[in-house]
Amino acid sequence: MKKIGILFGMENTFPNAFIERVNSKDSGFIAEAVTIDKVVQADPTEYAVIIDRISQDVPFYRAYLKNAALSGTAVINNPFWWSADEKFFNNALAEKIGVPVPKTVLIPSKERPENTSETSFRNLAFPMAWEEIFQYIGFPAYMKPHDGGGWKSVYKVVNPHDMWHKHEETGQLVMMLQEEIEFTDYFRCYCIGQKDVLIMPYEPRNPHHLRYAAEMKATGEEGEKLLETIKDYTLKLNIALGYDFNTVEFAVRDGIPIAIDFCNPAPDADIYSVGRDNFEWVVEAAANLAIEKAKAHVPGQTNLTWGTFVKDSIGISAKTGASADITPVNVVESAEQPIATPASAKEVKVKTVTPKKLPKLVEDKGNQPVPSEPTPKIPTKKAAATKAPAANSKLKKS
Repeated sequence: MKKIGILFGMENTFPNAFIERVNSKDSGFIAEAVTIDKVVQADPTEYAVIIDRISQDVPFYRAYLKNAALSGTAVINNPFWWSADEKFFNNALAEKIGVPVPKTVLIPSKERPENTSETSFRNLAFPMAWEEIFQYIGFPAYMKPHDGGGWKSVYKVVNPHDMWHKHEETGQLVMMLQEEIEFTDYFRCYCIGQKDVLIMPYEPRNPHHLRYAAEMKATGEEGEKLLETIKDYTLKLNIALGYDFNTVEFAVRDGIPIAIDFCNPAPDADIYSVGRDNFEWVVEAAANLAIEKAKAHVPGQTNLTWGTFVKDSIGISAKTGASADITPVNVVESAEQPIATPASAKEVKVKTVTPKKLPKLVEDKGNQPVPSEPTPKIPTKKAAATKAPAANSKLKKS
């Protein structure tokens, strides 16, 4: 009998409910928590499908999943793409496929990476075009890691001086500066199997356990159009990136949904934060996806999902030797599961959940509120390990 495994860490409610749901369906597949007793190169695992909920925090698990995928296991989500993906690239890709995102720029790390010197940065202009950057982004803004998650090392900055002051704390992290979006509505959307979408009103400024206690403010025809657009954008992003299990967050400004965060391949799915109704939806959708993947599994071949960004790039390069031109039409037309014409508002699932008083077992750290501004350390100028050549003195930080 083929097995479906789930790899997880501190979670309690979702993994157990997922296992029970798959096993209750009498599909011919058995689900269980993954057990790893040895990892031998190129050896297949006993699992047709593994849902990954933890490898972003455990490099050993990530290496195990890549080895498993190489030998035929359908890993959700694709560990090769997840290893390469990051938020700054996601924003750039979103622009290419026509999904609105906040204005964003990349900022070099405060401290040089290990085993580098000033000479390593001879291609970096000094000073950078800071005035142009600040005029483009505006203030207040958010400074966050270009490949981070879970609201770690996220700072709200109100002016250039504030940004430089807080940048002192970021060490070797490569940061990005992103415009603040003042929103009237905010949504968090599960997308499972690149076809099932659940749109949830969400209030990121609430305490963690009350964030899903929100109501959609747009109504009538405006609200229906907004939901259709959000569903369309959610599908486009996940099809382009190749994620089978992800969440996308949208902030609505002037009636336009702007994608704020859409690299959450192990999203919060705890009953004590998302609420019973949303929890029930995601457990059922995830179980159906895993069974579908197990039925389609072919031993010994790659059973991973790849996004249209990768597939189209490879296809065009193979045919013409040219690089791919990613456009909204390209993404939709070449997808294995093309985006249909947006459904009517009646077909878009929207849940407003009033949290019930439930005991909290484990605090989920995956989606924390923006931390209050920390009291920054007084900036100190560190002496360089070696004196930089005069020709490279221009590389010192402004």
